Amino acid sequence: MLLLSCGQADFSPKPRGYYRIDLPQKIYQVANTGCPFSFEIPTYSNLKDDTNKGAQPCWKNLEFPQFNAILHISYFDINQQTTFDQLTEDARTFVFKHTSKASAIDQKPINIPETSVYGLQYDIKGNTASNTQFYVSDSSRHYLRAALYFNEKPNIDSIQPVLNFLKQDIETLINTLSWK
Repeated sequence: MLLLSCGQADFSPKPRGYYRIDLPQKIYQVANTGCPFSFEIPTYSNLKDDTNKGAQPCWKNLEFPQFNAILHISYFDINQQTTFDQLTEDARTFVFKHTSKASAIDQKPINIPETSVYGLQYDIKGNTASNTQFYVSDSSRHYLRAALYFNEKPNIDSIQPVLNFLKQDIETLINTLSWK
């Protein structure tokens, strides 16, 4: 009996599963940045000052504790020392550092003339440290760059539902951004 029960031809191992993710309702509020820009953030996130060594005054971290993710936001004044071309080249360099792990990098232009918000959004495919980044500017005085990172080992299969969910929040942030 024991030998016959182990010889079934239709046996297959249980597939690997992932935790169920309960996504909260999307409710937005205007963030009090204390900087020359404002935008709306979801109520399930926390906007905090960047306290890392070398952080500048208007660098922020938009934390998503439920998802173990952080949107790192860096703001720069465009001036003689920091030019628009230099900042956009830095953003491009940061994005393309992920080339070795990325299967593709898509670029989407950002063009909101009503609020003078122009830039590029990068969608980085594959098991990379950052799957979405963007920069926006008014092209003359203000420049803001952001990159989303998960505090987990990159595995696109497990983070894809959360990534898609947070991309909607990033779109809202960009669309509600205004310069002061």
